[in-house]
Amino acid sequence: MEEEVVLDENSVIEEFESITKSAAMVQNQTLARILQQNSSAEYLLDQGLAGRTDPQSFKACVPIVTHKELEPYIQRIADGQTSPILTTKQITTISLSSGTTQGKPKFVPFNEDLMENTLQIYHTSFAYRNRQYPLENGKSLMFIYSSKQFITKGGVAAGTATTNVFRNPKFKTGMKGILLKSCSPDEVIFGPDFHQSLYCHLLCGLLYREEIQFVFSTFAHSLVLAFRTFEHVWEELCTDIREGVLSSRVTAPSVRAAVSKLLKPNPELADLIYKKCSGLSNWYNLIPELFPNAKYIYGIMTGAMEPYVKKLRIYAGELPLVGHDYGASEGWIAANVNPTLPPELATFAVLPDIGYFEFIPMRESLYRYKLGDVVKVMGFHNSTPELKFVCRRNLMLSINIDKNTEKDLQLAVEEAEKVIASVKLEMVDFTSHIDLSTDPGHYVIFWEVNGKASEDILQECCNCLDKSFVDAGYISSRKVKGIGPLELRILEKGTFQKIVDHYVGLGSAVSQFKTPRYVGPMNSVVFQILCSNVVENYFSTAY
Repeated sequence: MEEEVVLDENSVIEEFESITKSAAMVQNQTLARILQQNSSAEYLLDQGLAGRTDPQSFKACVPIVTHKELEPYIQRIADGQTSPILTTKQITTISLSSGTTQGKPKFVPFNEDLMENTLQIYHTSFAYRNRQYPLENGKSLMFIYSSKQFITKGGVAAGTATTNVFRNPKFKTGMKGILLKSCSPDEVIFGPDFHQSLYCHLLCGLLYREEIQFVFSTFAHSLVLAFRTFEHVWEELCTDIREGVLSSRVTAPSVRAAVSKLLKPNPELADLIYKKCSGLSNWYNLIPELFPNAKYIYGIMTGAMEPYVKKLRIYAGELPLVGHDYGASEGWIAANVNPTLPPELATFAVLPDIGYFEFIPMRESLYRYKLGDVVKVMGFHNSTPELKFVCRRNLMLSINIDKNTEKDLQLAVEEAEKVIASVKLEMVDFTSHIDLSTDPGHYVIFWEVNGKASEDILQECCNCLDKSFVDAGYISSRKVKGIGPLELRILEKGTFQKIVDHYVGLGSAVSQFKTPRYVGPMNSVVFQILCSNVVENYFSTAY
């Protein structure tokens, strides 16, 4: 019998409180440790640091770079070079970013230090979260999916960041003290087909509905996708439970065998779920009805995920939405130590010993690497900054003198959403594009709506979008016709699911997927999917 591992939450909190009281000193110690450990790495030798580990020498010698400048070094690692290129410790695994921003995944080195950082930040946020929402014995419903790793031509294992974490031997042992056992067998998590795995996650959750303590996925998008799917398959799930036979839609042998072992005819449970679902209005309070002992819903709900919070709240009812920690494929930055804050107000306390960070005014990390996130320092936890994620800096809608960020786009969409909400419709998802084939160029907003809206309503939405971009450069350019009328293109139902399927086909894990909020020329396949599924389009008459 396995020995039970219990996390000492008080010790974790005490340690975090201690290091954040002297964050500046800890940061300097962290930089010195990183530079000392990697002093023989080619990259640092090339910069002329000559073994120095102080912040002044580091900033004087090491330039600020983006992934593009580091790509040749990373490619050599992927090609199998074992000499210390970026780090002294050998890189044995490569993480792939989701690829939704630039149209193709980035290669990012992954090593055991990053795995240790993952466990540290998970332990830290759990300690604070469990203090507010203590879990009981039970299971968790986790919509997680591990895509396959592949081997680069140099013999290095490569996969999405989440896949590398889930497949790491330290994950299960390191998470035992904080992670309730998933209601789904491993075969579902590591299944070959996302749609089959999602169906089985839902089914397993229902089978263990009384035991579910929390619902999780990495991103809010995956949570909304899961319960939108439930809206379409709930009767089929009830049939599986009633008859004790798994749906024929699940064909992967390993997944089918593992889930079939859990099934036996249970007409009482099937009737209960059927009654609960039939009694819901617009699926409000779905999650608490299905899982009455769940304490919260957990996932990344800030930045690009914020548009999904509104729909998630419908499913969640009064159940708390708790924001996941702040990180990227490149590494972790900050933990959510204020779990009672709603997603819109969530802040993240920087772990001063997890990496070296500069605010100039953007956040940097190891070797002055520019990640490209715009954050706002909202305050301090002891002496460590508490950050609010604002947006990705590399999304910039710009034609003339206009400059609109991801956040500006999101705010404009939220205003226009109010128009379709007035006729009891909702937006499924959205993205944007700059069309320079016209003179002058103009903004294009792609929308998928969950039903049929009248032409008058959609025209009003289009005008509202155009008026809701309040950047002075945009408004003045529109008035003098330096930018053409905004175009709203309405998409066929299921278009954004086709985009998800496209990225999954490239090797992305669904739990790591982020809808690209801007589709540029580098993202030609996604642009083709969008354009080939347009059913209506409208041009603004707002100016």
